[in-house]
Amino acid sequence: MAGVLPQAVAVLDVRCEKQAAPVRVRFRLQSLLPLTDLAFQFLFLLFLAAIFAGFVDSIAGGGGLITIPVMLIAGIPPLESLATNKLQSQFGSASATIAYARRGHVKLKSQLPMAGMSLIGGAVGATLASLVPAGWLASAIPFLLIAIALFFAIKPNLNDTDSHRRVTPFVFGVTVVPFVGLYDGIFGPGAGSFYMLGFVLLAGFGMLKATAHTKLINLGSNFGSFLVFAATGSVLWKIGLIMGVGQFLGAQVGSRLAMKNGAKLIKPLLVISCLALAVKLIADPSHPVRVWLGF
Repeated sequence: MAGVLPQAVAVLDVRCEKQAAPVRVRFRLQSLLPLTDLAFQFLFLLFLAAIFAGFVDSIAGGGGLITIPVMLIAGIPPLESLATNKLQSQFGSASATIAYARRGHVKLKSQLPMAGMSLIGGAVGATLASLVPAGWLASAIPFLLIAIALFFAIKPNLNDTDSHRRVTPFVFGVTVVPFVGLYDGIFGPGAGSFYMLGFVLLAGFGMLKATAHTKLINLGSNFGSFLVFAATGSVLWKIGLIMGVGQFLGAQVGSRLAMKNGAKLIKPLLVISCLALAVKLIADPSHPVRVWLGF
């Protein structure tokens, strides 16, 4: 199956991206199946991956762990995969935000300024992405994610009850939110986990409330970086929109499950998500730690 998916990419790019670079159509368009069947199977695979990603992301974050590798395996180039991921992930974040807001876990009007700050951070980060060396981020982020996983796994009394607030909402909104948004635009992996850590550790939110607020803020930084990617013409719109429908559906199911089970579900999934992302980043052969160790 993986061997024929790039052929579908070529067909879709020809139809959907009229100004696409010639490299996208250099695949051999030969198969035992009709091209229309290949295109359908290709899109259906991405649709299913998006449903699962939306489900996981609405509870603990880390949806990009699922969608980006699937898009790369399908033959979509890295830049287009990142850009299209920003488009489709917004549907999942918006879907989860709506579900949480309907049940009163997040008040949209009062949180819109924070979402605006994360949008600005995401847009600035995406603009600076080509100027900032990603090597040092790639080196540090896996260990920060492991530290976050250990924090949520070991810290006692982490539940759905709010605790002591260490900073005011204003200070949190002008420091933590745009900073993580900036990181989301520049690099991206683990941004939701950093938002979660900030809401729990500094804002004093319970796990469910922190999850609900993270979805809205993450939507802002995703949208900000998406605007920059869209301006460069890197987004594969039809693929992103089809995956977006899957994200929306998966997030509806995941958010409802999170509201039903609260910290009992969110906490272990968050730990697993952080550790899985850390392993994925370190497993990259070009990761500085692997290069330094020589394996």
